[in-house]
Amino acid sequence: MLPAGYRIARVQKTLRLFEEDIPLLNMRVKELSLERQESARKFAAALIDQARAELQKLLEEQPCDGRDSPDNTPCEPAD
Repeated sequence: MLPAGYRIARVQKTLRLFEEDIPLLNMRVKELSLERQESARKFAAALIDQARAELQKLLEEQPCDGRDSPDNTPCEPAD
């Protein structure tokens, strides 16, 4: 199993990417019907909510021994 610090860092990165993509999503869907625009935005919002919930769960489950503290987060491998 991956260390908690690594999993937290990955979820934080994913959440940040989703949140930063909202303006681009709005540009990509602007030529769609209003119904489809709303559907795409709702889907993106659901993904962001799910990522936030996962992050919250990981933060609550994080061990308190200090090994995986946010200050001691391991480096991520290159994508």
